[in-house]
Amino acid sequence: MVQTLPDSFNATSDYHYDLVIVGGGIVGLTLAAALTPVGFKVAIVETKPFAQATTQRRAYAMSLLSSRIFASIGIWKEIITESGKFQQIRLSDGDDRSVVKFQPQELGTEYLGYVSEHGTILKALHQYLVKLPNIDWFNPAEVIDVSEKGSDVDITVQTEAKQYQLQSQLVIGADGARSRLRQWAGIQTRGWKYWQSCVAFTIKHSAVRNDIAFERFWNTGPMGVLPLPGNRCQIVWTAPHAQAKRLESIDEATFLSELTARTGGLLGELTLASDRTLFPVQLMQSDRYVKSRLALVGDAAHCCHPVGGQGLNLGIRDAASLAQILAEAKSQGEDIGNLNVLKRYEHWRKRENLAILGFTDILDRLFSNNFFPLVIIRRFGLWLLKYLTPLKVFSLKLMVGFLGRKPRLSWETLVRSS
Repeated sequence: MVQTLPDSFNATSDYHYDLVIVGGGIVGLTLAAALTPVGFKVAIVETKPFAQATTQRRAYAMSLLSSRIFASIGIWKEIITESGKFQQIRLSDGDDRSVVKFQPQELGTEYLGYVSEHGTILKALHQYLVKLPNIDWFNPAEVIDVSEKGSDVDITVQTEAKQYQLQSQLVIGADGARSRLRQWAGIQTRGWKYWQSCVAFTIKHSAVRNDIAFERFWNTGPMGVLPLPGNRCQIVWTAPHAQAKRLESIDEATFLSELTARTGGLLGELTLASDRTLFPVQLMQSDRYVKSRLALVGDAAHCCHPVGGQGLNLGIRDAASLAQILAEAKSQGEDIGNLNVLKRYEHWRKRENLAILGFTDILDRLFSNNFFPLVIIRRFGLWLLKYLTPLKVFSLKLMVGFLGRKPRLSWETLVRSS
């Protein structure tokens, strides 16, 4: 179980870790869960109390690859029982009648993806981690200083009660897009903020089918509709900032009327099942994912447009890939904080993430406008996607995570207790 921190300790002995993960969100906990059975001693530092973190009302598209990563860790059964499943993906451009439909038989799978709520994933990870003896959890707590000293990193952690000095071979930045660790390390980022914001919310509907994921492109921005259990859907509605702000604030009846029109009435009668949450959109890629004794994962390393639902899946893949690199380094007697070891992770993930960032950026820019030549190009592209099977299968593999180098969590040296 998670160890309780005593009132006093000797930091150089009892609180010397193999790695310290700063950020106890989904990506940080995925990394911890993938690593600890290999024998690493891990500390997790998270600013939000766990009970508060699980109340976040947000759901995510979970790729087939992410589901396999969680299955390999041993927590997928707990997640899938409370998740939506989709057997079809439909892409369409505004009011154009042509629809591209992706089916499971094109990949030989039962489903094309899943939709899981933030609290569901976080609770499953937490329940797994509390069974492990090699985890220390500083929560709520904040990292206030990090300094490299020889073959170790000193991390100063402040809780409500006192201050702790931790020592570690490696520190992981899983602390989000505004990562303080990335800033302390002096790692620059490249990218831009979009002219759009997203309104995220959950609805209940009366449609007969609830196993279809929609991506509807409009000149103001895409709309993703993802099925959840109980005839609910998570919707992410992208629009220019002023329009998004209006959608967040208008009365419920007007909002649902506009939503019904925007979804073409495909979901039947609609009712709001959550508050509307507004968040801006940005593209960001860190110049480096690693430095000596430091690695960045998830939003601390990169952010992308939510079109296609790739963001969290990239972070989960980061965590699984880094876990594989570190486990292999340990089995070969290497220093896991050594820059040459960490660069293997950077070389693996940085280019693959950049490809997805570019893909989502092109999609949003291509479809979020009324420029007639681009309208012709994109509708011709959807026509090709609809009728050229190799192109369709390639695109589907990209969406579900089956392209590129896939992390291998079930390596022979990994001994996992269920």
